[in-house]
This record gives sequence, structure tokens and C-alpha cells, in this order.
Amino acid sequence: MSAPLEGVRVVDLTSGISGAYATKLLADGGADVVKVELPAGDWLRGWRVGDKPVPAGADGALFQFLAASKSSVVLDVGAIAQAPDNPLGHALLSGADLVFADADADPVALRARYPHAVVVAISSWGLGSSWADRPATDAVFQAIAGAPMTRGNPAHPPVIEGGDLAEWAAGLLAGIGGLVARWKSLTSGTGDLVDVSKLEAAVLTFCMYPVTFASIAGGPMRSNRARNLPSIHRTKDGYVGFMTVTGQQWLDFCVLAEQPEWMADESLIQFEERSKRAAELNGVIDEWAATKTTAEILDLADALRVPAAEVGRGDTLPEIDHFVARHAYTTNPGGFVQPDVSYTLGGGAQRRPFAPAPAPGRDTERLRAEPVRNPAVAGVTPGEDALPFAGLRIADFTMNWAGPIIGNVCAMFGADVIHVESVQRPDALRFKSLKPLGDPDWWEWAPLYIGPNTNKRDLTLDLGSETGRDLARRLVAHCDVVIENYSPRVMDNWGLTYDALREVRDDVIFLRCPAYGLSGPWRDRGGYAQTMEMASGLAWLTGWPGAPPEIPNGPMDPLAGGHSTFALLLALEHRRRTGKGMLLESPMIFGALNVAAEQVIEHSAYGTLLTRQGNRSPHAAPQGAYRTADPLPTGELDRWVLISVASDEQWRALTELLGRPEWSQAPELSSAAGRHAAHDQIDERLAAWAATQASTELVDRLVAAGVPAAVVARQDESPGLTPILERGFFETVLHPVTGGQLLQGYPARLASGPPVYNRTSAPLLGQDNADILKGLLGVTDQEYAALEAAEVIGTMPSTAGHSRGMR
Repeated sequence: MSAPLEGVRVVDLTSGISGAYATKLLADGGADVVKVELPAGDWLRGWRVGDKPVPAGADGALFQFLAASKSSVVLDVGAIAQAPDNPLGHALLSGADLVFADADADPVALRARYPHAVVVAISSWGLGSSWADRPATDAVFQAIAGAPMTRGNPAHPPVIEGGDLAEWAAGLLAGIGGLVARWKSLTSGTGDLVDVSKLEAAVLTFCMYPVTFASIAGGPMRSNRARNLPSIHRTKDGYVGFMTVTGQQWLDFCVLAEQPEWMADESLIQFEERSKRAAELNGVIDEWAATKTTAEILDLADALRVPAAEVGRGDTLPEIDHFVARHAYTTNPGGFVQPDVSYTLGGGAQRRPFAPAPAPGRDTERLRAEPVRNPAVAGVTPGEDALPFAGLRIADFTMNWAGPIIGNVCAMFGADVIHVESVQRPDALRFKSLKPLGDPDWWEWAPLYIGPNTNKRDLTLDLGSETGRDLARRLVAHCDVVIENYSPRVMDNWGLTYDALREVRDDVIFLRCPAYGLSGPWRDRGGYAQTMEMASGLAWLTGWPGAPPEIPNGPMDPLAGGHSTFALLLALEHRRRTGKGMLLESPMIFGALNVAAEQVIEHSAYGTLLTRQGNRSPHAAPQGAYRTADPLPTGELDRWVLISVASDEQWRALTELLGRPEWSQAPELSSAAGRHAAHDQIDERLAAWAATQASTELVDRLVAAGVPAAVVARQDESPGLTPILERGFFETVLHPVTGGQLLQGYPARLASGPPVYNRTSAPLLGQDNADILKGLLGVTDQEYAALEAAEVIGTMPSTAGHSRGMR
């Protein structure tokens, strides 16, 4: 057996994190990745955090992590599309299965010249955008998407998430888009153009369907910033955080925190009521947590099944017991510690060992002497309009956000995805309803359920009954893939193990996505995106110096779902080559460790402990959010502008807009190091200036001058953005209960389609019971009626189902 992508040639023309991470994912899957760079090398080679340079003759540790197992060729990247004048470039591109390119490499021309190849373009706003020349940084993408408006103390400015997550997310989505397009190209015999927008990647990653929510509810999901409660609290020896989603979890937390009187106050079950008493409640929780160690609190939380996590950081993460037991970290060939891949492949698929990152041009002469490669295709041509995953059927036993995203992406690209829930245990997100429990169809008024479940069919089965489990096994016999994201004990207790599924479908791919994995000390610990963000160190990087870390609040759901989707694409390629299915494990936490890799790498390689900087960044100075003079309607959020100066040229442009005041002309401010050192003083000046300006007009002036800037938006404001409108990212779809609604597309857009990503809204509960049970499984009318009578199937939650609500 070989690695799933062995023999696949990838040419990487990008620089920076997004392209590097996309092609790292492919290299880890076995692809032959050739990095093309100028003689000076990718700027990431010289990157490390802080004011100390990378040692002479060496590459930065982050680059070594991202470039492991790749080759390097020195060429003029900007001219590589001019193939007749570039024999080596022409040979590489002629033999490439996939090409990854930034906008300045002219991906459209590359696609036209090399029609056999899948060309993946990664740009800020999408190809052809009228914003093409608009400068941007990771913080700008976050601000436009509305991410800072979901967290933080309202007494402080809105705060970005640490760690350049928009860049990592765009890379992940580019990798997925590339493999989806290649899957289609294997049968069509032609390539494709995959257009990835970093802005859309940010909207998908940082926002839990606020636009869908607003389009159904008629107003925003939230009108102010509020911290989770409970949130992250200091212990005797560190920080611990909690995520109480359901009413029962809050009551169990009250037991944990030794506050029985809170249990008696039913109003506190509602998060909004807890927020009104935040100062009082947090004071009590802080006092309690300070008397205990992190381990003592986590042991009690596990016993009570309260979702909780230690807040990891760069120096502690590799030593945490669960990560040690699961070999979550490994040693890079460069000698430092890094995360391992986020998945475990079964079915005999081989893992590619990490090889050292190449020196610039190490492989130029070897590849120059290589015969021109002829990419292979399967040669079976589907119908002209066939989507990439047409003919693929998936049984989707997932709930909440991270799990359903996997099936959602596959369904967008043509798979028949059957979402399995039950009237006794509907998808938990149905309980985030806009209607009171008891209203007609209340379970269908749940925007956060609708968002990740479009294009699917829905089947209800009571898996607590033997009849329901038997029907589930019969369903699996007709499916290529089974996905689940419960705690490991759930599917095991139902007898739906990999061995049991193989008995009915030998080549099935069983993708299991528990929070922390199928083994290890944390195996049975429940988790949400927020606990992943704490445990992985993402929370450690988010917030203000000297204050407790802030929970990023959600990006790890789509990032975990994205990593699992990528792993599934590897498993599908393995099955295409070998005919073998597999047990595929893709825990949420290991995707989080990968996108949070830099802090562990920096500490291991250089002894640098990264920590919270508020809105500041090692990549830009000054960078901050500044309140503007916009009038504030009652109940509305304050208006802020984010300014992110990423170069000396941008600093000079900013000083011109300021009128070149004397303080801005100080010689030490002409360098990034000097501006970092004087950041406090610069912030004071910029805050005073912004306070006299209107937000939109100020941003327009900054951007026109070449300074990255954005209004810090509310999350539901993105449909009005020019690049979003130009690409049709939001699509209007009718729902039989809620009516018209706006649904987001996918940031990796294939030129070959689909032209519309959301062809149907999310299904009603049990909507497709008859079609699936009678049409696919052969259930008779009499048997079907008996299933309804026994509540093995149904179309409305049972009394038991009502009690499982999220509050």
C-alpha cells in the first residue's frame, strides 16, 4: 500500500501561509510538491516571531514545518506562465496535476495554457474582484467578517483572534477545493480553476451563520459583545475554561462550582440572564477556581460531564497527558517539536514520514533533467453537468456544527448525504430555535441547524431500539461513507462499530470525528469548538496582556470539519486506487493543534513563548481597533475601525493622511521594530484621530492610500460587501417553513461548477423517511406504518426529545 496521493504532482507558486499550508496538507498525504521560488526564497524562510533574526544559513522553523517533504526549484514565479521562455517552468506545469498560485502568478492564464491541470488560485477577495488592489492582512479579514464582535469585554475594543487563522483557514479550504476538482478531473480528463477567497474563508470560519440567522429572524443574532459565562478562569496553576451549552450543563456546572443556590434560580439557565449578572457570577467563579488546581477542576468536570479544558500554551501543550498518549506531537527533521497530521488512516494506507524542508533551488537540476511527466486520468467521462461527487452516498450521523459541515461540503459538490437523527434525539442545533418550544414546527426555526445541513436528505431512526439499529445497518449497506461525531462510547454502545459496518459494506469508509479521539485519557470527554480552542492554545493567544485569555468562540468547528473533510478526500482516493475502505479517525482537537502550530514550534525552536497581544500582531505595527465618531443608535454596537500597517511604505502613507504630524516623523518610527516599541504612544494618537472620523469614510481614505483597514463589522453585515456581492457568495433559498433565507456558498469556487451551492435548504425532521426507507431499503407500507407507530421514525420531536434542548 502507498500513501493516498503518491504519484500526484503539485506545483506550488505561492508564498505565505495559505498556499504553504494547502500544499503541506497534500505533501503529508503523499503528493510530490514542487515549490517554485525566487533565488532569495519565500519570505517565510526568514520568519520568526520577535526581534531576533533567523540564524544565518538557516530557515525559520515555521517554514520548515510548512515545507517538510517538498522539493524546491528556483525560477521567476511572476513569469512562469510565459512558458516558451521558461523550459523548466513549462515542463513542471505540463506535468502537474495541481498548481497552486497567488493572484500575481496569473492563474487564469495558467489554466488556459495548461488545461489538463487543476489550478488553485488563492487571493484576498477572489479573482477578478474590483477590490483586487485593496491591501489586506489577517486582522482586516477578521474585522470585515465580524469576528471581533463575538467576544471580549465591552469595556475594551473588539479583539481579534491570535494566530493568523484566516490565512490557515484559506489554506485548508484551498487544499479541499484542489482535491475536489482533481476528483472530477480524474473522470472528465480535463482540469479546472479553483478560485479561493480569503475573505470568504474568514466569513465561513469565524461566523456561525449570522447572515442566515438574520435573514430568518429579521435582525442580528446579537446586538452587543458578551463573554461566555462561565468562561476562562485562573486556577492555582494556570487557566481552565468551560463551555456550558445546554441547560443541564449549566446546572451541572453549578454543582461543580459549589453554588446550589444558582441551581434554584431558573432564570440563570438562560445565557442572557447570566450576562446581566456577569460581574457578580464571575467574581464567585474566579474565587472558587483560584482555590483549586487545573487538574482538580478537570477531574470534577469529567465526573459531572461539564465540557471543560485546560488552556494550553506553547510550552505546555506537548507535555499534556492526552497529547503524549496520542502522539499528537512529533519531531520535525529540523529538530523542533511540531504537531503530527490531524487524522489516522486505516485500510492499509501508508503515512508519509516528514522529510526535511528543501534549501532554495535544491531540486532545480534534478527536475530539469527529469523527462516531462504525463498526468494520468481515469478516462471515464461523466455527464457534462455531473458534479464531482455525483453517485457518492453518505450516511451522516452527526450533529451540531463541526460534523455536519463534512457532509454539507460533500453535498454541495453532488453527494447524496442522508442526515440521520431521531425524534427522541434530534440534532442539538434544532433547539437553538427562534420559536418557543411548544410552538408549531419550533424545531424547524433553527438557523444554526439550517446552515450546515443544506442539500441533504433527512431520516429519523431511533438508534436506541434494535429495529432502528437494524435499519441503520441496512442503510450503511447502500452507502460509500459513514460519518459520526459523537463521543466514542455512543456508536460503540449502539453496536455500530467499524467491524459491524464492514459486515454489511466491506469497502465502507467510516469517518469518526470525536472531540479528542478514540483513545487516550480524554477519550470520553465531551467537547465543543470552544473547548478545542482552549485546549489547543488558540485561546491563549486571544485577548489582552495581563487579562485572562478569551475564547475565540467557534472557528474550530469549521476548521475541524474542514480537516475531517480533507482526510475523507484522502480516504476516497485510497479506495479509488485499492478498492479498500477504512476506519478513518479525525478528532476535532488535532485539527486545532495544526492551525495553532506556530506557538509550539516557536517555543521548541527558539524558546519564545507567544502570548496575548490584544489587537497587535508580530506582522504589523501599528495594528489596532479604534472607536470612531459614528452616531450610535440605541442598542447598537459601537463603530470601530481596524488599522493594520504591515510595511514601512504603508506607515508613510498613514502619516500622510494624518498630515505628517511631528510625532509621526520620529526616525525610530520608520522601522517596524521602532513602531512595535512605540505602539502604546501610536495607539493613543490614532485613537484620538479616529474618534473624530466617520468609520466608512475613514476606511475609504485609508484604503485609497494603500493602508490595510476595515470597519469592524457586525457579523450579519457581510452580504453588502462588494466582493461578496460580486461572487454571489450568499444564495437565496426557499424553506417550506421559514420561507426565503440567505445561505452561504463555499469559498473554493470551481469554474466547472456547481453554479449554485445551496440547491435545497436543510431538510425538515424526517422529511425523507418514506423515500429512503421504502425506495432505498425496501420497507413495505405495512412495516413503515409500524415504524411510525413505535416512534422508530417520525417527523416531530417526541416528549423525550423536548428535554434535550440547548439554552
